[in-house]
Parts: sequence; C-alpha cells; structure tokens
Amino acid sequence: MSDRKGKGTGDEHRLVAERRRKLDELRQSGFAWPNQRRRTAMAGQLHATFDGYSDENLLAENFEVCIGGRLMAKRVMGRASFGKLRDRSGEIQIFLKRDILGQDVYQAFKTWDLGDIAWVRGTLFRTDRGELTVQAAEIDLLSKSLQPLPEKFHGLTDQELRYRQRYVDLIMNEDSRQVFRQRTRIIQYIRAYLDAMDFMEVETPMMHAIPGGALARPFVTHHNVLHRDLFLRIAPELYLKRLVVGGFERVYEINRSFRNEGVSTQHNPEFTMLELYLAYADYEVLLDLVENLMRSLALSLFNSSVVQYQGRDYDLGKPFARLSVEAAVAHFNPDLDPDRLRDREYLRDSCDRLEIPVQDGFGSGKLLIEIFEKTAEHRLDEPTFITGFPAEVSPLARRRDGDPWLTDRFEFFLCGRELANGFSELNDPEDQAERFHTQAANKAEGDLEAMYYDHDYITALEYGLPPTAGLGIGIDRLVMFLTDSPSIRDVLLFPHLREQQDG
Repeated sequence: MSDRKGKGTGDEHRLVAERRRKLDELRQSGFAWPNQRRRTAMAGQLHATFDGYSDENLLAENFEVCIGGRLMAKRVMGRASFGKLRDRSGEIQIFLKRDILGQDVYQAFKTWDLGDIAWVRGTLFRTDRGELTVQAAEIDLLSKSLQPLPEKFHGLTDQELRYRQRYVDLIMNEDSRQVFRQRTRIIQYIRAYLDAMDFMEVETPMMHAIPGGALARPFVTHHNVLHRDLFLRIAPELYLKRLVVGGFERVYEINRSFRNEGVSTQHNPEFTMLELYLAYADYEVLLDLVENLMRSLALSLFNSSVVQYQGRDYDLGKPFARLSVEAAVAHFNPDLDPDRLRDREYLRDSCDRLEIPVQDGFGSGKLLIEIFEKTAEHRLDEPTFITGFPAEVSPLARRRDGDPWLTDRFEFFLCGRELANGFSELNDPEDQAERFHTQAANKAEGDLEAMYYDHDYITALEYGLPPTAGLGIGIDRLVMFLTDSPSIRDVLLFPHLREQQDG
C-alpha cells in the first residue's frame, strides 16, 4: 500500500533499501544508537521565550541550547544547510555550516533522511527572514528512520492507514495531534470538576466473575490457575455501588469497558466511560450536573458556550430540552396513538408496520424502546434529555413513584447520539433480585445481552444502599463532539479494525 503520490510499491522498497544501506554504513563506522545526549530546551519553549528578541539581542546574549527531535525538513546547499526538528512542543529551524562543524560531520548530515531522530547543540540567532534558528556547533544522529515519511504536502491521507499506523499519522498530521491533546484536556477537566465536588476517584476490577452493570454481550477469557471463565467488564456500576454501600458516598471511575458488539463510527469494542455515584441524590440532580458540566467544558476549551460540530453551531448555553420517551415517540411518529404506547399488541403491530425487527418475548417496554431507537434517537440533534424509561429495559433503575411501569432514568442526546445515561439507583434488594431473575430467564431463552443473577450484589444491597443517583458518560463520544470528529476512530489512538488481508 502506498500513500506517496507518484510512488509505487517498488519505489518504496528502493527507498527502504537505501536507508538500510545507510544504516549498515553507520554501524560499520561505530554507530550504536547513542543514548547519552540530553536536551536543555524544547522548540515551543524557545519560541515562547525568544520570538520577541531581535537578532542583535540573541547574538549579544549568545544563548546556547541543546535540542532534539525528528528531522521534518531539510534543505542542503554547498557550504551550509537548513533543517527543521520537531519535538512534542513544536518545530524549530536548525542551521548547519561546514566551516563550523567540519567537513566529515557536515557530509554526514547530508546523508541524513527525513524522519531521523537528531540532536543539536548550538546558539540562537534570527535569519534574514526573521525565523528563530539554532546554529549548530555540534550534531548527532540518535535514531535512524528506515521507513520513508509520506510526502510533506499530501501527508498520510489514507484514512484506514491513519488508524492502522497511528504513529505515522501523529508524525505527519498536526490536526490528529491536536485531537489527542484536547482529549487529555477534557479528561483532566472532568477529573478536576468532580474532585472539586468532593468525589473520590477509585479503581474497580476489569475482570469480572459475573458481567453486570449494563445490558451488553461480554468478552470471555479464562483464568488458568482458578480454572474458571472470567468476563471483561461491560461496566463498573455494580462495584461502584458496593463502595457506596461501604460508605464512600461520592465515587467515580474513568474506566475502560469492553462490549462484544459491532464496530461503527460510534462504537468500538473497548471504550472509555465515566461512571459516578452520588448518595442522597436522585436523577434530577444528575440532569443539572450533566448540563453544567457540558457548558463549563465548552467555556474552558473554547471560551464560549457555542461549539461547532460538523459545520453546525451548538449553543450549550441555552437550557437543554427535556422530553419523555413516550413524548419523543409520539412527536416523531405522529401516526401512532399516544394513548396506546404501553399496549403490547398495538406496539407489536406498530413495529411490524415500521419494519422494526423484534422478538416474540419483548414486552411493551422493550417494544416502545425499539421504536424510540429506530425512529427518534437519531433525530435528537440539539442537546436533549430523554426521561421516563420503561422498567423492562432498566433493570438497575428505581421505579417511578406513582407509575411503576417507568423508572427514574434519563439518557442525554446530542447530534443524534447518546452521550450519557443516568438514573436513581434501585436500592430495594427484593425488587432487584426479582429483576435479576427476569434477566436470567431472558438469558436462558437466548438473550445474549441479558444480565446474570449477582448474589453478592444482592447481599450488598441487603446491608443498605442509601438513595443514590448514578451516571455514565461516554468519554469517546464526548471527545468526538468537542473535537469536531465524525468517527469514534478519530478520537481513539488505536481503534479496533478488521484484520488486514495480504494484498
């Protein structure tokens, strides 16, 4: 596969062979991947400190620095040459003169390739064009790049190759580097936000004896010494609520979870999620928390409540819409009778009419959610809280007072995607046991996403879980929105892809 305009596979092989020949010559001359060179400055630091200095000031002060980075540009002339070194903070120009370095060292530099890792010691000056530059007094090749970089003006443009070879993508594309810097800032901000609210960050197991905390199909592994199968966690929920039982009343975990499901622009088999639990609160507290967090994140990142995503502006400063599941289904399906949205037979016929595939065992709550997900969810473009989820599809949520068919649960949607899910936690151990039994029966009938019966979690509830509100936020989808990225693969350093076939 080639990403270099005008160059085919044969040309690439020739370029690699030439670089390997250079490495062989370096080895014969004693090159041993030197590790003793140290940096005293970074490119970005030098620009921030000295960009305001005139050439006269720089020459008078005789600032000496040691820098190191990847050679990204090179212009060789007879007795002098220019180059560009890039480190994690940016790029800075270097200037090399044969008369200063000596004929042998200067000649060696002329054989260096773009992508090589180099070290330079020298003094700062400003070129006739005004560019801050390090005039080299000493240079060293630290690491030889054997693979040629994509062309400067075309970069790594093959989208799938960018995902498969993220290291090359990061070398060539500043936009990609900026996305992942922004991702780190977002996670750091969330941590600081919750820490300021007296939440405690914790860690829970990633291998579970019983998968739980969500309706999803797990990955299975095997522990040889214990002679038992274990499951990669689909959610940390049940462990975090055990901690609330134990007296840690405000806990959160930014966790890696795994679900054995499809891959799409919104789904990856492993993903990052924030889950938090807040004792002596209900789901309405979480509505305000999510709205305030989204707004403050935008202000922190962009100094504005308006976020642009895929060519459209979203104003997070306005109050978010709030709508029930039944109201949303009625709104986007005006031909449905809003008074029959809990009638199983009516919903079953409606699914057939809307060509929504369902199973015979689905109750009215599950059928309603199928209609919601297929006809309404993707149309919730503006920030919207959907509330009032049926108990049938919410096995861990508290039933609503006065209407036990529903639960005190919400999901938050933006750009037609679910970003968050929260509810008042079910803390009645007998009700929870009954729902686990129902889930176990569904699993026995072939529902691969249904939950197991978790005896220890029921025991924990029997010790007493205070009224608690729980929230999960999909970090990857949140980062997609805040970095204007159309696919989840754009915000994961190493997304899962189909196996690459030879040829």
